[in-house]
Amino acid sequence: MHKYIFKRILMMIPVVIGVSLLVFMVLKMTPGDPARVVAGSEADEATVAQIREELGLNKPVLQQYVDYMAGMLHGDMGNSYTTGKPVFSEILSRMPTTFILAFAGVLVAVLIGIPLGIISATKQYSILDNISTLLALTGVAMPNFWLGLMLILVFALQLGWLPSGGVTSWQGYILPAVTLGVGATANFMRTTRSSMLEVIRQDYIRTVRAKGANERRVILRHALRNALIPVITVIGLQIGTLLGGAVVNETVFSLPGVGMLMINSINKKDEPVVLGCLITFAVVVFSLVNLFVDILYAYIDPRIKSQYR
Repeated sequence: MHKYIFKRILMMIPVVIGVSLLVFMVLKMTPGDPARVVAGSEADEATVAQIREELGLNKPVLQQYVDYMAGMLHGDMGNSYTTGKPVFSEILSRMPTTFILAFAGVLVAVLIGIPLGIISATKQYSILDNISTLLALTGVAMPNFWLGLMLILVFALQLGWLPSGGVTSWQGYILPAVTLGVGATANFMRTTRSSMLEVIRQDYIRTVRAKGANERRVILRHALRNALIPVITVIGLQIGTLLGGAVVNETVFSLPGVGMLMINSINKKDEPVVLGCLITFAVVVFSLVNLFVDILYAYIDPRIKSQYR
């Protein structure tokens, strides 16, 4: 088991390097001069050149990347051009909002999507199956930002049941979580349904039924465990997707998360903050989520354990 985890951690290293290099190069190709942003629009060229020298922006791009990654290894993402605060502390202060939003969306999707998938598989071609499939297709096709605006219009403005934005209380997470969770619910439902249909046709399921086991026990204990393996893959991918989708959701609902921070920093050309947010999302979050899913695989699927004994 330890060999499996160690192997997965080693596989993360080239992913971290590749993604961070790609993000760094894309940011460097965007128009605008960070030194001009720091100096202000009325600063003369001598001042701008001095700031560019202090920030190391006159070095070759690859040298800037090496210096940045060296700082990253020591937990230093640089300072914000607009606030002067360390980028790491700026991201860390907003990360809880983004994580709560993403995992609340996953929770909504899991609690609705997986039971619907099980029902659709066990009641194949029934009215419930057709309705669930229709709802899943609708959820996949519906843009998150449009759904968010509609939920605000109905539940915040017309009914007044929930706040339209902000996180002054736990109620502020309900509409954003539902907005994020709808698309993921559809994916979980479809994946669970197809996986369950494949598993319940296996010989060992027929054997369990022939022994007189209760149908609920057959489905929940014997079929669902094996059917969950592809579902866990989708859950891991959806966590990363929902964290990325939080950028749009936080903008729609005015949530003070990492997504909102990144949007504001892009508008202000605050390069260190944008780079820190993107690397945090793309490298730390996605890689760690995938690592967690891989480890979870090993506990659920005995075949993976046996390969590393």
